[in-house]
Amino acid sequence: MSGAVRLTLISHALTDAMAAGRFPADEPLNEIGRRQVKKAGRLDVQKGARLLAGPEQRVRETAQLLGLRAATEPRLADLRCGGWCGQTLRAVGPADLETWLTDPARAPHGGESIVDLVGRVAGWLESLTGDTAPVVAVTHPAVIRAAILHSLDAPSKSFWRIDIAPVSRTVLHFRTGRWTLRL
Repeated sequence: MSGAVRLTLISHALTDAMAAGRFPADEPLNEIGRRQVKKAGRLDVQKGARLLAGPEQRVRETAQLLGLRAATEPRLADLRCGGWCGQTLRAVGPADLETWLTDPARAPHGGESIVDLVGRVAGWLESLTGDTAPVVAVTHPAVIRAAILHSLDAPSKSFWRIDIAPVSRTVLHFRTGRWTLRL
């Protein structure tokens, strides 16, 4: 695979906010999440691989439990939820929630739009293409969705149609000038 970049994206494990249907804050994994990581086991990585993780506690904890000594990468941060952080889906006004779920360019919550997230992640992905070292990155389902959309050149409106399970692994390759999804 000369000249190719292999990127493995790992989604963080379950938190209380995820289980309760709340917009996340910077919370730790819950007991179920810790068991999910334990079941997944420590991750063996290729020698020379770059190990990265988003800055939030739940991501850093997942990486540590997987046995990864990952450097923090701010562009792997979760979708910013603005004023909705900590609130349940039911607590958010239905009109604002509908707008957010159907118009990827809007961020009625004062946070980040899906279009902005995809742009941020696309910039990060492009920064990886100058080095052929494999990359393992622990991050959020939203960041992984954005990476998939960018790699497939898919529209941002497809964001909510991608389901990323806790502690799942998604592999992307960059070669011949483009990203591809490997299932």
